[in-house]
Amino acid sequence: MATDRKKEIPNEVITVGNNIARIIREKDLKLRIVAHDSDLDIEALRRYIKGSVVMGIDKALNIAKALSVDISELFKGV
Repeated sequence: MATDRKKEIPNEVITVGNNIARIIREKDLKLRIVAHDSDLDIEALRRYIKGSVVMGIDKALNIAKALSVDISELFKGV
């Protein structure tokens, strides 16, 4: 029997994940390097990019620093 999510992930979370993925592509960065520089394991970063997990502001700040962008770049379109 499949379990349903208690709560759907908001579209804004998916948008933030898409923005992170776009910046990584545009800067031609390696996911494992971004994860390391963000003080995350690579699977956690993948979950944030996929939008399957809501990240805290501390994680968003760390990711923005690792990407060398202002945190507002992660929230474009939100």
